[in-house]
Amino acid sequence: MLQFSAEYLSRRAVLRTSAMMGAGAAAATLPFASTAFAQGIAEEDAQARWPSVAAFMRGYVDREMVSGMVATMGFGQDAPDILSAGTRTFDGSGAAGPDSIYRIYSMTKPITGLATVMLIDDGLLSLDQPLADIIPAFANMQVQKQYDGPITRDNLEPARRPITIRHLLTHTAGLGYSIIQQGPINAAYRQRGIVPGQISNMAIAQEIFGGRPAASLADFAEGLAQLPLVYQPGERWSYSVSLDLLGRVIEIVSGQQFDAFLQDRILGPCGMTSTGFQVKRGDADRLTGNYFVMAGIPIPIDLPRSSVYLHKPAFPFGGAGLVSTGRDYDRFLQMLAGYGEIEGKRVASETAVRLATSNLFPETLASNGGFETGGRSFGFGAGGLVGTGDTEGLFGWFGAAGTVGLVNMKWGLRHNLMTQYMPAETYQVQQQFPLMVAQDAAGLMLS
Repeated sequence: MLQFSAEYLSRRAVLRTSAMMGAGAAAATLPFASTAFAQGIAEEDAQARWPSVAAFMRGYVDREMVSGMVATMGFGQDAPDILSAGTRTFDGSGAAGPDSIYRIYSMTKPITGLATVMLIDDGLLSLDQPLADIIPAFANMQVQKQYDGPITRDNLEPARRPITIRHLLTHTAGLGYSIIQQGPINAAYRQRGIVPGQISNMAIAQEIFGGRPAASLADFAEGLAQLPLVYQPGERWSYSVSLDLLGRVIEIVSGQQFDAFLQDRILGPCGMTSTGFQVKRGDADRLTGNYFVMAGIPIPIDLPRSSVYLHKPAFPFGGAGLVSTGRDYDRFLQMLAGYGEIEGKRVASETAVRLATSNLFPETLASNGGFETGGRSFGFGAGGLVGTGDTEGLFGWFGAAGTVGLVNMKWGLRHNLMTQYMPAETYQVQQQFPLMVAQDAAGLMLS
């Protein structure tokens, strides 16, 4: 998970000031974006526009810390600038580019979050609706008194309030995560297939990253309902499987399979033709390799020709299951920057996008229960962080293999980075990339 640095935050403040000085009040589509931006420019020109980003990417590739990187940056509805460096795998299988396919893991969450909010906008859900209205098994939940303690009667107490859709969107439902929880609750999650996604066909990787998933989203949801919560609902931000559970909510409420709903309502209308829960074998040559960094050495754990993503998953993981490309994910960010509209086509209502990208934390949140990172507090929207103070307008999230997907709704600045290494915390990629973007964007605004 990203840890914002103080330097990043201070530079964002500088960028905000620069934007205000250079263009008056900032707008959703920045009025000083150039014609070259609107039309798209050659990559060598993009390197000149984004020198800090280009140097940052080249540094990681030249030091063989990652096999490749692809970055897209854009303003409002303008075409993106695209930078790329390196290859899809360390064996030099081909140059990384905007149509190379990456595992975006938790960058799936804002897409699932928006899908949920679209159903709220349709009148089929409400933000504070109890989850048990939709999945009755979640009525009368029990909560661990001791975090990650024993799953025994003397360590359980009744939930003080029902889990709601708002709680699921903001990771405040009190649900756990097998990549975070320890002890008996972790073992119980694994035993019931309550796992966050798929990493590799390698047995050792399956063991490290969570085990075998449940057979279906319905089984996932029913199994999860049988386990205690790790926190009281509505009181504390705790990273969880809540967006995966929302996939089942979407299925029940919409009457469609979750993956079909995403395709019909978001992926298809946005023109995200290379985004999905499975990679077609004919597209294997576009798939990148994923690596686990051990003692500074990237070890392959999922390579294109033997990838777990060439097979249909047990179910579509709404929290971490999608693969995408730099070009595709930029289109999702572009749609958000357009408040639901992309290239004149309405995908979601402005009301839905404003709600999804706003701070949705419940009023019951404990004083120390919010989302904090790098010594700063953030709000949380539909599956992504929400900036406050000098980061106001920021929305998006990050992926377990080093990816970044952010848009500043106030300025219309969108930025996306694709790469593949795990754990994401091994390098400072997710901290450094937004800082480099902010530095170069300030220069563009003042030029």
